[in-house]
Formats: sequence, C-alpha cells, structure tokens
Amino acid sequence: MNKFERQSRHPADQQTLPEAVAGGLSQLPAGIIDISDAPPIAPPAPLTPGEVHTILISLMLTMFLAALDQTIVATALPTIGRQFHDVSSLSWVITAYLLASTAVAPVFGTLSDIYGRRAMIITAMSLFIAGSILCAVAPNMPVLILARGLQGLGGGGILPIVQTVIADVVTPRERGQYQAYFSGVWMAAGIGGPILGGVFAEHLHWSMIFWINVPLGLMSLAMLLPKMGKIPVFHRRRKVDWLGGVLLMASAVVFMLVLTWGGNRYLWLSPVIMAMVGASVALALAFVWHVRNTEEPFLPLPLMGGTVVPYAMACGGLAMGAMLGLTVHLPLYYEVVYHLSASEAGLALIPLAAVSTGGAAIAGRAMARTKHYKHVAIIGTLCAALAAGALALTSLPLWVLLVLLSVFALGLGTAFPVSTVSAQNSVARSQVGTITGATNFFRALMASFTVAVFSAILLMALGADISLSGEHRGPVSSIPAADMITAFHYVFGAAAAMLAGASLFMVLMEEKPLAGPATPVGMAE
Repeated sequence: MNKFERQSRHPADQQTLPEAVAGGLSQLPAGIIDISDAPPIAPPAPLTPGEVHTILISLMLTMFLAALDQTIVATALPTIGRQFHDVSSLSWVITAYLLASTAVAPVFGTLSDIYGRRAMIITAMSLFIAGSILCAVAPNMPVLILARGLQGLGGGGILPIVQTVIADVVTPRERGQYQAYFSGVWMAAGIGGPILGGVFAEHLHWSMIFWINVPLGLMSLAMLLPKMGKIPVFHRRRKVDWLGGVLLMASAVVFMLVLTWGGNRYLWLSPVIMAMVGASVALALAFVWHVRNTEEPFLPLPLMGGTVVPYAMACGGLAMGAMLGLTVHLPLYYEVVYHLSASEAGLALIPLAAVSTGGAAIAGRAMARTKHYKHVAIIGTLCAALAAGALALTSLPLWVLLVLLSVFALGLGTAFPVSTVSAQNSVARSQVGTITGATNFFRALMASFTVAVFSAILLMALGADISLSGEHRGPVSSIPAADMITAFHYVFGAAAAMLAGASLFMVLMEEKPLAGPATPVGMAE
C-alpha cells in the first residue's frame, strides 16, 4: 500500500480537528496542560436532508453559470464584432476562456484539498463574477479578450470544486444519481445558452450575456456559504507546489494552442506548430521530472496510477471527446447532406446533448441499486460504439440518423457518472479535489484533441482547401453531398472506435465497492 492509500476513504475513519488536537494534547507530560476538566468540543451537527438539498441546488446554479458561459457567447459574437469593428479577433473571445478554464482545473482541485472547498469556491466565483463585469464594460476587443481569460480562470475552477463538494456531502453509492442531475444542468445550458445569447444580442444588448452572471453568481454564493460550515472537512494544509502547477498549466496552454491553430492559422507541419509541440512536450517532461523530485508535488503521479484512476479517466475522456467532436462537426453534415438551415441544424443536435443526460441518470440509479455498477457503463458505451458503427457504414434518412445518435448519446452518457465516482471512490478523502480536477483537466484536453482529429479527418477526405475551423468557413455549398457522406463515414468510424475503447477501459477498471448507506438484502448483481 503506497502513501496515497494509507489515508481512510470514509469520514467515520478520520479524526475531526478537535479530536486530533485533544488526542495530541493528551499525550503531553502531566502538569503541562490539563484538559481533563475542559468541556468537549462538539463537532458540527450533521446536515439535514433540507440542507443537503439547498447545497445541491446552489451547486447546480453555480455549475449552470460556468456551463452557460461556454455556450451563450457564440450567438452574440457577430454583434460584438460589429460594435468593436474587429471580426478577425472574435475567435479569441472563445479561445481565451477555453485556454484559461482548461489550464486551471487541476489547480483549483488541488488547492481545494489544501485550503478547503469554501475558500476556493469563493475564489473561483469571485474571479468569474469580476471577469463577467469586465467583459460587460469592455471598451474594445483586447480588453474583452483579457476579461474572458479572467472569467475562464474562475469558470475553470467551478466545475471541479462543485464535484468535490458533492463528494463531501453525498456518499459514493448515492453520488451517481446527483451527477446525473448535474448532467442535466449542462444539457440545459447547452440548449438554452445559444438561444438566450441570441435574444440578448438582438433585443437588448450583448453585454447582458455577462451582466446576468452577477446576480445569479451572488445568489448561488448566498445560498451555499451559510451551509458550508456543516460540510465535513477533509482538506489538509501543506506547502503548495506552485512550480509544478505552473509547469502543468503552461504545457496545457501550449498544447491547446497547437490544437486551436493547427490546420487553421498554420499548417500542421509548419515550423511554428512543430516548435509549439516541442515546447509543450518539454514543459510536460519538466513537470514529470519536478514531480518525481518533490516531496509533496502538485499532482502526485502515484495518484494517477493503480487499477481504477487511469482506466476511469481514459473512459470518461474518450466518451467526452467523441460527443464534443461530433457536436462541433455535425452541423456541417446536416447543412450539406440534409440541406438544413443553421437553426435547424442546431435543433438536430438536441438528441446528442439531451439524451446523454438520460444515460447518466440510468447509470446513477444503477450505482445506487446494484453491486456491479460498472456493467451499465460497459454495456452503454458498447451500444454507443455499435450505433456510431452503423452510422459509419451507410447513409441514412434523417430520422434514422437522429435515432442512432440518440442511442449513441444514451450509451456514452452512462460513462460520465461511473468514471467520475469510481475515480473519487479510489482515493483518500483528502485527495478527492485533486483527482476531480485532474479528471476534468484530462477530459477537456481529450475533447480539444478529438475536435482537432475530426477536423483533420474531414480535411483529408474533402480536400485541404476546405476550412473547417470555427464557424465552418469555406465554400461549404460547393461540397458534393456524396463526398460529405463519405468523409463523415470516417468520422463516425473514429467515434465508434473511441467508444469501443471506452468500453474496454471500463472492463479493465477494477470495480471497488462503493461506500454508502446499507443496501437492501438481495441487491441486484
């Protein structure tokens, strides 16, 4: 058993701070300090069901803000570009947020294990609200881009901290059901964000997409903070490995820029892209060397090993990558093959976004009721692979395509709660924030990588003169439908391979018992 596994995973097995202090003082020689007559320090009262519900509602509102800000801006970009007379820099309004939020996810997760959830959720929300205000009052495009980066620093910290607080409040066996609720939050943000952004930009003012974050953010903090005093405390103060965090973030930012610029601003084999790839690899190697030679590293490498974490992270990353990769590129397929308008293509994406929430809900209920909880994710991801494989084999009527995409989404949705909870359940409670941040970090990198790979597949199949980046610029109308169908056969085939890999990783993952309330005798196997 390594040093990361020696700590108990269950709150009942850990001393509270008052108990630890009293126990340490009791070992001092007699006469130095007499605590025999001191009244015992009562631990915080346990959370009532009503308080748990209040905490979860506030967490859902907090996560909704972070999720909404990734979707609400896109439809307002043309209006913003016209006001600032700068269309060429519009993509950076999205990229700045994406780079910042991806890079800081593991940082906030680790810091929440050192300084506590309360301090870090306040920090993340403060950065997010401050960034939102600066975005709303930005006088020009450079200021807006910088403000979006600041907003991304906060938004990137919200997701891992919210998932960590859920882990503190809800047992692993029950946690999957709540993860499904939060998947619904992402679905609502994904569907409602573009609509809301368009309404604000057209009928009010584009700055409203940022101003709306201020009252909602303050409301979520007002609901959450009074209850956080009763949440069990599992963090452990220690020295922060800032150098390790900086090396990891720098490597991630350069890698994300490679995926953003490669095949778009620069050719994949251009000197600029190759130099950036080399820099990202060098920074990653420096991070690994530093971690191996630091007593308490930022992200302990042994924590990423074992029989659970690497397989859970790979499964969740592949599922997330396949879903977002198709979400980005399917509108092009709809427009060319089925002659849908842009708004109709957006509506046709709803099955992919919405049905995955149903898969997460099924997996959550299975985790609460069955002993072999990973079976639902194995079967789900395998069904998703088969659905994507069917899409790769032949062209289909639109309604059949949507049915198969729904099956695909339902299956891959089962991977998210199982992989997240399994990773959290496999580490000590004082390291749940670290592993949650690392899991979200890997999923974000995998999603960006998959989008780039799918774009490269389409570029090779359709011709290098077709630009597929951003808003799918290029002579889309001139692409023959037959060529587009053939190109997407390769894309669907890649998605099928990714989901087959996710299923395989879930098979290989050790199925550790989930801590939680006693389950009925005769629990389903």
